[in-house]
Amino acid sequence: MAEMLVYYIFRRVGAARQERGRRMNFDGFLGNSALKARLQESFRQGKTSHCYLLCGVEGSGRRTLALQMAAALECKDERNPGCGVCPACRKVLAKQHPDVITVDDTEHKNVAVDIVRQARSDVFIRPNEGRKKVYIIPRGQDLGAPSQNALLKILEEPPEYAVFLILTTSAERLLPTIRSRAVQLQLSPLSYEQAIPELKRRFPDKSDLELADALEQAEGYLGPACEALRDGLFLPQALALANGFAARDGLAVLQALVPMEKNKREQILPVLEQTRRLLCMALRARAGSIVPGDTVQALLRGRTGAELLQAAETLQTAADDLSSNVGVGAVIGGLCVQLK
Repeated sequence: MAEMLVYYIFRRVGAARQERGRRMNFDGFLGNSALKARLQESFRQGKTSHCYLLCGVEGSGRRTLALQMAAALECKDERNPGCGVCPACRKVLAKQHPDVITVDDTEHKNVAVDIVRQARSDVFIRPNEGRKKVYIIPRGQDLGAPSQNALLKILEEPPEYAVFLILTTSAERLLPTIRSRAVQLQLSPLSYEQAIPELKRRFPDKSDLELADALEQAEGYLGPACEALRDGLFLPQALALANGFAARDGLAVLQALVPMEKNKREQILPVLEQTRRLLCMALRARAGSIVPGDTVQALLRGRTGAELLQAAETLQTAADDLSSNVGVGAVIGGLCVQLK
């Protein structure tokens, strides 16, 4: 009986260790395998930087990655930083860790210099309970010159325990002197195979075709794809115009375009862009890179690749003309002639 109990205990301990091993850091951050492997290895070796730039479009997963990096930096398991199960990891992921601090200015479009100065004053106070003191700056692209200069003063001689995670849509929005002191992490879009299972989990009522269309519209980024699925993929006018063009129905094309002559430029531009995007999706579907939805299937059936490409270029030119203050009537009239 005693031997069986010992065996049972060892089995449970072994299973717990295996479970812990499976719950590796960055598992909740989809795609970007090479980037994650690079971070995991540097964290295991204790070779971390004082500053990281997390670069990517809105919805690319920058905030998720920043939180998981913070967990890895605070993790108590030195052999598997970011284990996800230790108290430090749990606190970070629940956004309750006292040494993981968000530096943002919710009152203004640009982050005020006083907000950064507060962080500069705080950084020299040692961590309350963690191994590091992690500062997450979610809107690096909105740091003005004074704020960036204040941040630079911290980065020039930071305390050994301080780490800054700067999220930005573009590294070029930051001073060269900041970029030179940071490790740049460029986030990539997800493949169809990586993203669709997650989209299915979040939107079980959507069809595979709807999910594929949303992912294509979002250019492979999960956040914008989710937003498109919540808000509706395409404007009705864009769908009507694309379907009319697909059917070679000149009257339907006119019915979609002519009412837009009464609209403002900012109302017309999204319709032209979404219609152009549908045509580009059809071109990609023809090459086998995506699974098409109903409108894209209609375009594939009704138009050749050359016609799709020419129409997409026509729509882009029309959008450029509208943005350059060419008259709305002239632009819409030209489209009525060219999109027959």
